[in-house]
Amino acid sequence: MEIIPDIFTEMALLLLLAVTVGALGVHLRQPLIVSFIAVGILAGPSALGWVNANDQIDLLAKLGITLLLFVVGLKLDLHIIRTMGPVALATGLGQVAFTSIIGYFIAVALGMSPITALYVAVALTFSSTIIIVKLLSDKREVDTLHGRIALGFLIVQDLVVVLTMIGLNALASASIDGASMGLEVLEISLKGILFLVVVGVATRYVLPGLLHSLSRSQELLVLFGIAWAVALAALGDILGFSKEVGAFIAGVSLASTPYRDALGARLVSLRDFLLLFFFLDLGARLNLGLLGAQMVESLVFSLFVLIGNPLIVMVIMGALGYRKRTGFLAGLTVAQISEFSLILAALGLNLGHIDTATVGLITLVGIITISVSTYMILYSHPLYEWLAPWLKIFERRQPYRENKHDETITDNIPQTILFGLGRYGTGIAQALRERGYRVLSVDYNPELVRVRDPIGLSVLYGDAEDPEFIASLPLVRTQWIVSTARDHHVSLVLIHTLKNLGYAGRIAVTAHHLDEVAGLEQAGADLVLVPFSDAAREAADRLIEHTT
Repeated sequence: MEIIPDIFTEMALLLLLAVTVGALGVHLRQPLIVSFIAVGILAGPSALGWVNANDQIDLLAKLGITLLLFVVGLKLDLHIIRTMGPVALATGLGQVAFTSIIGYFIAVALGMSPITALYVAVALTFSSTIIIVKLLSDKREVDTLHGRIALGFLIVQDLVVVLTMIGLNALASASIDGASMGLEVLEISLKGILFLVVVGVATRYVLPGLLHSLSRSQELLVLFGIAWAVALAALGDILGFSKEVGAFIAGVSLASTPYRDALGARLVSLRDFLLLFFFLDLGARLNLGLLGAQMVESLVFSLFVLIGNPLIVMVIMGALGYRKRTGFLAGLTVAQISEFSLILAALGLNLGHIDTATVGLITLVGIITISVSTYMILYSHPLYEWLAPWLKIFERRQPYRENKHDETITDNIPQTILFGLGRYGTGIAQALRERGYRVLSVDYNPELVRVRDPIGLSVLYGDAEDPEFIASLPLVRTQWIVSTARDHHVSLVLIHTLKNLGYAGRIAVTAHHLDEVAGLEQAGADLVLVPFSDAAREAADRLIEHTT
């Protein structure tokens, strides 16, 4: 094919191809990861030969990975691990140990060298947080017991990924310099401790005030988030424990702030766009001839992941006292390898530990397991009904731990989410709290977020017009969404977003003019509050009450 005349045209063609293949993937209910890898294969030297701007694509890919790790750190919710208790740690670490050990012996039995077998085995252990959260959100199962357990052990896996990357970079440095592994690990550990201390001091004394100042402009807040992620990623690379680890720590440093959800929501689309280039670059590097020769090995490893990973999760959860249904539904979430597995393979290739054939094998296993497990999760309930008679061995006679969770699962889920912390909104929030309701308050004004937090209100910084932010909230078990926004347009956007997300609770919005009430009710509001009119009627009722 004739060479594409310039880089801009090449990018245009690649994006158009990504949209076309991605639309087909969405129609088939497949995650975009699979579609993007397919785009890379189609555009690569094995097919169309469109990919020539390798340096530019590589830079965009690195930025995408940086933002991916930053958002993972940003959303690191250690509260989930604490509330899920032993099951998150036991299941997460148990599944990682089982898959890596058994996977290693399978790889050696297939004739792989020890270092290659180690990479393949470790790559098989990680499941995709992005894909699982998306699928569970679509099914409204994020806040179910099995959904919360799955999120818990996916967080554990993410932490293991970071530690693995640190170890691999230490291994690479030791082998290149010829130094002893012990000294190299000690040096990197000391650098890491110093790095964490500096970031910890900044998190405690610098970042809260800085974020509060920057949050007056949401665009500036997002720009700071990107700059912070890239800067710490670069510093992490300089110190020897990789860009990915630095970006992850950058996210963790902001995870305890009230701005994390709004920041993460704004970065999701940019992250997904930039990750397109990582998967595109990965697909373009694959040799179709080698992939065909590795079909038997890829099927063996795929069956191991699709069957073995859910089984070990069910065994552990059954032993811990959970019902077979909960263990089965949670186990399906680890029946695939993740984008981190592919990042790990790319890291191993760059370090010279594995070759392109091994990267191709891991990628092919990723395509197979992600594609198949997506349908397994989408149709998890009919699949459970079919397999239930054979799953009794994974359940104790008395599932005591699940019975305990049944009593406490809703303790930390808000019954009401209230947008707007002006005088009216704050009054509603405090009145509901006095009556025993759990209320989560949201406002985009950083001054109000800062002022209301000390008086005991649970407050988040966020925008009622941001669909990504709304989707990140615990909507499934929330009974009421209340908006006290003065802007009629904001209320309409919020109602529309909640309806699109399938929110099943009730919606209350505020109208400051009586002629707005009918339009808001027609849009889907269950209750329209009119502050001055409502206050006037209440005042009249009280006057009449005292008169009589």
